[in-house]
Amino acid sequence: MPESFLYILTFLTALGCGINAGLFFVFSNTIMTALERLRPAEGGAAMREINRVILNPVFFSVFFGTAVGSLLLIVAASRFPAARGYLTAGGACYLVGCIVVTVTRNVPLNEALQRADPGSPDEAALWARYLKEWTAWNHVRTVACVLAAGLFTLALTVFSF
Repeated sequence: MPESFLYILTFLTALGCGINAGLFFVFSNTIMTALERLRPAEGGAAMREINRVILNPVFFSVFFGTAVGSLLLIVAASRFPAARGYLTAGGACYLVGCIVVTVTRNVPLNEALQRADPGSPDEAALWARYLKEWTAWNHVRTVACVLAAGLFTLALTVFSF
């Protein structure tokens, strides 16, 4: 993988991490707090709709495109000793802290919320748990994406042309 291609891939992957960090930050800082202020049935309904709407080509392109970039950078890192640590750590932060956490923590909570009977006492209990757990894991995703963006940006500083 030529160094110029690696530089561009690192730049684009850093941008993807930044976009995801911003998305997750807005959820942690604003959206979940706003939904928590609603009645459980209203908050759950709003979140179910958000979960449906977010599954679109633009989101998937950034979310999974950044994962592909992270993986390619980890693989290529061995060829670039000066950037190896930054590329490997950045890729690991994104893949583990964002992708793995999303798949193993946030998505199962989203699916449980989707299956809940709207307006039932069970939904209210689930919603209380959802707010706490989903948001905590979202904080992890936010921090992981910020760290990955920073590490990939640092990697850009060691490339020479």
